[in-house]
Amino acid sequence: MGSRILVVEDNADNRVLIMDVLDSMNYEVIIATDGEEGVKKANAERPDLILMDISLPQMDGLTATRRIKATPELQHIPIIALTAHAMVGDRERALDAGCDDYVSKPIDLRELANKLTRYLQA
Repeated sequence: MGSRILVVEDNADNRVLIMDVLDSMNYEVIIATDGEEGVKKANAERPDLILMDISLPQMDGLTATRRIKATPELQHIPIIALTAHAMVGDRERALDAGCDDYVSKPIDLRELANKLTRYLQA
């Protein structure tokens, strides 16, 4: 298996799609279904990269990202925001919260693959 990617996504259909894509690229996938679980799994699993939905139950993705980036042992992990929020300012809010990059939904699989390669080879 390749790099370990934590996918924080509450929508089951999106999770299945993302898992299938990542599996086909030989990444090991770790799943969290809300922001709180995402923070816990980031701490426990220490993934190589995190794909973070922004609109999540319990704790939104921006808050979860801030918590992860505030933890010295985790702050080096790249976080890519995955979100249907593609309005003016949404990208900036994600980056301001600590996300390293941003991919809007529906996901362009080529764009996602390129970003994964770039961050995991850095």
